[in-house]
Amino acid sequence: MNINYHKNEENHNPIFANIFALDGKIALITGGGSGIGYEIADCMAMAGATVIITGRRELPLKEATGKLGKNVHYIVNDVTELDKLEGLVAEIESRFGTIDILVNNAGINMKKPALEVTDEDFSRIIHTNLSAVFALTRAVANGMVARQSGAILMISSMAAYYGIDRVVAYAASKSGVEGMVKVLASEFSKFNVRINAIAPGFIETSMMKTAMSSDPDRMNRALNRTPMAKFGKPKDIGWAAVFLASEGASYITGASLPVDGGNSIGF
Repeated sequence: MNINYHKNEENHNPIFANIFALDGKIALITGGGSGIGYEIADCMAMAGATVIITGRRELPLKEATGKLGKNVHYIVNDVTELDKLEGLVAEIESRFGTIDILVNNAGINMKKPALEVTDEDFSRIIHTNLSAVFALTRAVANGMVARQSGAILMISSMAAYYGIDRVVAYAASKSGVEGMVKVLASEFSKFNVRINAIAPGFIETSMMKTAMSSDPDRMNRALNRTPMAKFGKPKDIGWAAVFLASEGASYITGASLPVDGGNSIGF
C-alpha cells in the first residue's frame, strides 16, 4: 500500500492528510536495517520524517538506506553497549537536529524450554530487550522533556499478553516493556511526551517465517486463533507507528496497540 501524504486531490481535505504527516520530524529507529524496523523507517520516511536507523552491522544499514531514499540515514550502534547511548543521541542531534520520535525496535528472541534456559540466556535477552530500551529512552527523553515535545514507541509482543511456551525470557522482557510504558507515560505526559507500545501479532518477517516453517504446529495454532485468518505484513506495523507518532494520536499515551488481526482476542 502506497500513501502519498503530500498530494491531495480536490475532493480530499488537506487537514486530514496533514494531521497524520511527520513533516519536519526527526525519527530514530533502532534495528532499522531489516524486518519490522525497516518497514517502520520506510513508512515514516513516506510520511515526511527524516529517519535515522541504527544497528550493529553496517552493510545491512547501508543497503537499507540505499533502498529507502535520501531522507533515511544510518549510524552503526549496538544498543546493548549502554555507555554509548548518550553519545549516539548527541551525534544524531548535532548532525540532524533534535529527536522528535524514538522507536525502540531492536530486540532478540530465543525459543527454548524454560528448564533449559540458563542465567546467561535470560540475562542476555533482558539486557537487550529491556535494559537497553530503558537506557536509550532515558537518553532521548531528557531532551524531549526539556523541549516538552516528543513521541516514544516501544515494540511489545503477543508474548506479553498471554503465555506462549518456550519463550520465557522474551516474554518477561516484553512484559517489562509493557510496564515501562505505563510508568513512563505517567511521568512524562505532563511534559507533552507520549509513550506508547505496538504489540505485533504474527507478522511475516524472514525470522518469523523461519521459526514457523520449523514448527508447523505452532503456525497452525497461531492462524487458528487469529480471526482474520492470515498473518500480518511488516507495513501493518509501520503504518501503526506513523499513526502513534503523529498529531492524530496526540491524546494517546500509555497505550499498547495490538496489530495482530485479532489474535489477542481470538479463541
